[in-house]
Amino acid sequence: LLGLLEATGHKMTQVQPLRRSKIVKKRTKKFERHQSDRFMRVSTSWRRPKGIDSCVRRKFKGNRKMANVGYGSNKKTRNLLPNGFYKCLVNNVSDLDMLLMHNRTYCAEIGHSCSKRTRQAIINRAAELNVRITNANARVSREEDN
Repeated sequence: LLGLLEATGHKMTQVQPLRRSKIVKKRTKKFERHQSDRFMRVSTSWRRPKGIDSCVRRKFKGNRKMANVGYGSNKKTRNLLPNGFYKCLVNNVSDLDMLLMHNRTYCAEIGHSCSKRTRQAIINRAAELNVRITNANARVSREEDN
């Protein structure tokens, strides 16, 4: 990848985000569904307990925590990646043109269904526009040692 970019005359300098805010999560553990540990038929994905006698709904001591609005993230850092950018899905070269004016705020992520040729074209165009790509090394052929 580096050789390809240098051959086309591009420098490999990563664009830096406009603002680096510290991402603070109020809770990192997932909220698990009540009794999901007891029965295989009850999946772990969160469902609000609705029973009239439910100890979780009534918030008894020693029971699971219920998901509620107080656990929400800060609006300024919501959906922000650890590298300081917001993610934008890109499936072709023309999708990258949206990020031309927002390359300090958004980074591109190449869609999983893109072909090798399309990926290569997207990577080259992103280098010209100075847009960061999160998965630039994914499924790009490398020189194999024989």
